[in-house]
Amino acid sequence: MTNERSDKEQSVEMHGGETAVIGLSRSTSLEGAGDLWSRLRPVYEGLIHTSLLICASISVMVTVGIVIVLLYESIKFFYDVPVIDFLTGTQWAPLLKPQHFGILPLLCGTMLVAGGSALVAVPIGLGTAIYLSEYASPLFRDIVKPLLEILAGIPSVVYGYLAIVFVSPIIREIFPSAGVFNAASACVVVGIMILPMIISLSEDVLQSVPISLRAAASALGANKFEVTVRVVLPAAMSGIIASFLLAVSRAIGETMAVTLAAGATPKLTLNPLESIQTMTAYIVQVSLGDTPAGTIEYRTIFAVGLALFLTTMTMNLIAQYILSRVGERYE
Repeated sequence: MTNERSDKEQSVEMHGGETAVIGLSRSTSLEGAGDLWSRLRPVYEGLIHTSLLICASISVMVTVGIVIVLLYESIKFFYDVPVIDFLTGTQWAPLLKPQHFGILPLLCGTMLVAGGSALVAVPIGLGTAIYLSEYASPLFRDIVKPLLEILAGIPSVVYGYLAIVFVSPIIREIFPSAGVFNAASACVVVGIMILPMIISLSEDVLQSVPISLRAAASALGANKFEVTVRVVLPAAMSGIIASFLLAVSRAIGETMAVTLAAGATPKLTLNPLESIQTMTAYIVQVSLGDTPAGTIEYRTIFAVGLALFLTTMTMNLIAQYILSRVGERYE
């Protein structure tokens, strides 16, 4: 006679041929847990979705808040100072009498440091990226590339101190007319600071060039150098230019190293041996707490900050556009 057993019971053979029926509660508990998870899963996924939405919203709201504060205070500043005078004036002396609010000296100093640092970093960074991508062994690349990233973790104030005690004396030894604080020393240390960005981005772009292009050039009889210069570099040029723009944007926004190395003298000059002042260095100078809030001198911080924000945002947008194009081309 056959006895039907429920899912909760199972017959097992005992010693001596006897059989026994035991109850199984494990399947019941698993089914209960599965039912509970099915009921709680929408709630759990909803919490995750809400948490991620909050995180994304915070970053957006912080950006919007910064822009609103800059615009609000800058509009008050431009009630007293015409925009044309601000953009075309050649003297910057908001803390002295008579006051002058021409931003060109600060803009010129910022671009001088950014351009000089690019002259230092671009050849070294591009050469290093080409070597790591095309000539170095995988073991050497895996060792050297993380070491280069250490440069990005050094505080900028350390670079500024290095410029004062090491770079500036060398420059003054070569060029006696140079001052203790000069733009050249700031260009050198900022160039070292942006090296990891150029090397990392350029090396990634060079690696993304399809191997078929290298193989085709080699099949036509080109040597390694010709393949690199005439095939790989032109194919990756858009991404390399984008890395340069991102690095220059980083140099434009640098604060402490430039403040310590270049000095605080706003001059409309292209001489790298003279002391200059950048937009970020001026913001540091006025933000020390000596300027009363609500005054026109205080609002110059936000006007300069808005100009700096628009400059870096424009360069970042251009670089991101170039990167998106080269990413679609070689993905």
